This record gives sequence, C-alpha cells and structure tokens, in this order.
Amino acid sequence: MKTLNDNLKEILTVDGAMIVGLVDANSGMLLGSVGTGVDMEVAAAGNTEVVRAKLKTIEALKLGDQIEDVLITLGRQYHIIRPLPQKPGLFLYCVLILL
Repeated sequence: MKTLNDNLKEILTVDGAMIVGLVDANSGMLLGSVGTGVDMEVAAAGNTEVVRAKLKTIEALKLGDQIEDVLITLGRQYHIIRPLPQKPGLFLYCVLILL
C-alpha cells in the first residue's frame, strides 16, 4: 500500500514539478509535502484562503457547482490547486517551474 509521501513523490515526477503538498482546507494545515523551493506551511495557509474565498463566492452566486482546479500563473511558475472530491476538505497544491 502506498503512503502519502509515495503518492506525492509520484506527482513530483511531472515535468517541471518542484514541490507538491496535501492541504486540509478546513484548518489550513499541511498534511504532507515533497520537493523544495516554497515554504509549504505558508503556501498551505495562503492557498486555503484562496479555496475558501472561491467556495464562498460559488455559494453566494448559487452556482451549485464545485472547484475543479485553480491555476495561478506567475512569471516563472504555475501554482495548481486541485481539491480532492473523494476526500472533501483536502486539496493538492503543486508548484511547477516553467521550462
């Protein structure tokens, strides 16, 4: 049976991936991460706010929908937030460097 770190390491094999983590959106806590280049404790807390704000907006607009993913494009990096529908309240956060 694969561990959390095994699964995160598998995601890290994507071309350009530099760090990936699993975050609890209810608490903002980082549950695990692999890779380097970003302070994942700070990123987990900050991106929890992004997810909460989007969920609040979806609810206010009565869209009856859910977040598939959030892509934040920076000058040299992509930041991807991917909620896990099978595990409500959790999301993957991955930083990819532009090659």
